[in-house]
Amino acid sequence: MAELSETVLLSVLPSIRVPRSGDRVHKDECAFSFDNPESEDGLYICMNTFLAFGKQYVERHYQKTGQRVYLHIKRIRKLKEDDNSSIGDPPKKKPTRLAIGVEGGFDVTAQQFEYEETVDMFILPEHLFIPRDGFSGLPDVVRERISASIDAILAADSASRKQEIEAWDGEVRQVSKHAFSLKQLDNSLRIPPCGWKCSKCDLKENLWANLTDGAILCGRRYFDGSGGNNHALEHYKETGYPLAVKLGTITPDGADVYSYEEDDMVLDPNLAEHLSHFGIDMMKMQKTDKTMTELEIDMNQRIGEWEVIQESGVQLKPLYGPGYTGIKNLGNSCYLNSVVQVIFSIEDFQNKYVGQLEKIFNGAPSDPTQDFNVQVAKLGDSLLSGVYSKPSTENVAGDDDLTMEEKGEQEGIAPRMFKSLIGKGHPEFSTSRQQDAQEFFLHFINMVERNCRSSSNPNEAFRFLVEERIKCIASDKVKYTQRVDYIMQLPVPMEAAVNKEEIAEYELKKRLAEEEKTAPPDLVRAKVPFASCIEAFAEPEQVDDFWSTALQAKSVAVKTTRFASFPDYLVLQIKKFTFGLDWVPKKLDISIDMPDELDITMLRGTGLQPGEEELPDIAPPLVTPDEPKAPMLDESIVIQLAEMGFPMEACRKAVYYTGNAGAEAAMNWVMSHMDEPDFANPLVLPFSSGPGSTSTTVEPPSEDSVATIISMGFSREQAMKALKATSNNLERAVDWIFSHIDDLDAEAAMDISEGRSAADSVSESVPVGPKVRDGPGKYQLFAFISHMGTSTMCGHYVCHIKKEGRWVIFNDQKVCASEKPPKDLGYIYFYQRLS
Repeated sequence: MAELSETVLLSVLPSIRVPRSGDRVHKDECAFSFDNPESEDGLYICMNTFLAFGKQYVERHYQKTGQRVYLHIKRIRKLKEDDNSSIGDPPKKKPTRLAIGVEGGFDVTAQQFEYEETVDMFILPEHLFIPRDGFSGLPDVVRERISASIDAILAADSASRKQEIEAWDGEVRQVSKHAFSLKQLDNSLRIPPCGWKCSKCDLKENLWANLTDGAILCGRRYFDGSGGNNHALEHYKETGYPLAVKLGTITPDGADVYSYEEDDMVLDPNLAEHLSHFGIDMMKMQKTDKTMTELEIDMNQRIGEWEVIQESGVQLKPLYGPGYTGIKNLGNSCYLNSVVQVIFSIEDFQNKYVGQLEKIFNGAPSDPTQDFNVQVAKLGDSLLSGVYSKPSTENVAGDDDLTMEEKGEQEGIAPRMFKSLIGKGHPEFSTSRQQDAQEFFLHFINMVERNCRSSSNPNEAFRFLVEERIKCIASDKVKYTQRVDYIMQLPVPMEAAVNKEEIAEYELKKRLAEEEKTAPPDLVRAKVPFASCIEAFAEPEQVDDFWSTALQAKSVAVKTTRFASFPDYLVLQIKKFTFGLDWVPKKLDISIDMPDELDITMLRGTGLQPGEEELPDIAPPLVTPDEPKAPMLDESIVIQLAEMGFPMEACRKAVYYTGNAGAEAAMNWVMSHMDEPDFANPLVLPFSSGPGSTSTTVEPPSEDSVATIISMGFSREQAMKALKATSNNLERAVDWIFSHIDDLDAEAAMDISEGRSAADSVSESVPVGPKVRDGPGKYQLFAFISHMGTSTMCGHYVCHIKKEGRWVIFNDQKVCASEKPPKDLGYIYFYQRLS
């Protein structure tokens, strides 16, 4: 046997590599499943490519690549013995960040563990296991080469660990570059410990002391005119003094410090010294104002929303098996967990990825960890198979003496590879910060579009056409356009609340409790009828400064929005987020009586009606007759928007597209376009390049934009034409192509009549128009995603899904039968068409 081992080892030696600094070492998760070193059969790491495989897939890799040698790691988790049990458990740290599973956030680890690990070398096709200490009889050079590879693999940061480091959420404040070199004026100024007021106005709240000259000034003004008066910011612009401390947050442990030059909250290690310059002794200061983090944590730990949505008041029945697999929270990844649980409850996505699992895996590239279809199929199969739907081995009694199995806690899956891949290159989803579930849903849809260019597209289940009718008031003529969408966004008319008197009484009691520092009253939510939300959606919208092609001048128009098609699955988002005084998104605390069955037939568009006259299809001039040739932007409005924190280019576009109509109009444009992927892209003016034009040649459209339009059912030629006509703006190109659908039909017919070949035109093989499904507008609720917290930037998401006739709550790793699904508190609702 020893001779066989030596012979085999010598034959595989050339393929054994020592990982270098640029290599990704996958040693936590199989490329095709969620097997890991703690799985029953351990994990096999290729010693050449450093990809990891479970027992089920290691031979597949060998047969495809010829790689024979693997490092086999098997880890057994055991409870750590507590030698100090008599002393008692140390107190849990109070959370300092509204996050789950990250430093400073809520601790989700119930117990500390220790691991018993075995490491072997595994060689195929001999199926030969050689222990790590079994190389003593080999020549020194061979033994050293193998040992160096094994040691380097075990010592290397895993690919998932590297990603976690790169994705660190940025909420940990950095030390300011001015902290150690800050100049302070010797002006003999002393700041009193209380009784502060802005030195330029009468504001007594949201006050900041500049650490260079001690000036006490108010904070920023916000878009609605509330907040401060910008005096602290203006002071920085006048003086260049960079650091300011928020008065009311100073304690012996520190304070909120802002760097205007670095445009971020920062740390000042010399804060005590800087404050003492103005007579402030940090060790004697007490907070009079809570930090933003503390306020949000207190709000989110309150009895009410969190208790109700998570159904914490009752013991829920745990569920296990196929379709009931929990997902581990990787640190603020609950938004992802909730969305994918709903996605893979839909047959189209099950068929696309799980039904074609073997085909997708067999066609995987050399590095399947970077292939979108492989990772989505792996995720879907693991959620639906039930293989990982088992009670957690962390069988530790809690305060209520319930085991993890009784609580519904599962081992579940940890989709690190999927999260890393789908967030790659994205400014938000590549981080570990909390995100908006609606934005992630649309991002996932976009990724599916990109990867379904020449195959079936499950997004068709969600895709629908929106019909927009614009009526010029002056000419009484109309224009109909269509665009693709995936979500119906419902406004919340707060004025329609049916319990206004109760709310007013609650707000009064709340103010009194704050003034008297007594216990707050029981929470009262605004109850808004669902019918009122539908009415608000259907209500006509006035469009100011509309360019009327009938008048060849600006006019006022009225726009109505309707459905041109009804999808198989209607995704409905409640627009319950707005912006607070600190310019952080805040949530409307509302209750809406969401129906189990929904009929939106009355929202179907009718198209051009008899007697209606269409507006002439003439492109509006780039410059109106009374304007100069180059568009002039009101820089004061641009700066006003930019000071609110919006990207400068987005502010320029807002002012341009609203025709310098004022800050309010520009802000409305910002609010309605801020979710768009090109929101912060530079303003591109569609100037013509005809004779005498000085504009530069328009860049060719990106292949991603072309592919996105093709995936909607248009030809490449049509996609290129639309993008060219709109200066490569994808959103405008889609609008353009729908508004010129008749012209495209005519061109397609002309291509066929003139006998053009497929090489000249693909119109014969690719249908004109988007691939949308249509049917009756009657639906039944089958899932909803709920958010707990004060804004999308913090808090927690869970989802409820109706499976096998009962409601099920998916709360990360916890999967249970729902007793009281909180349908009135949801954020995103999923309705399925009634058959």
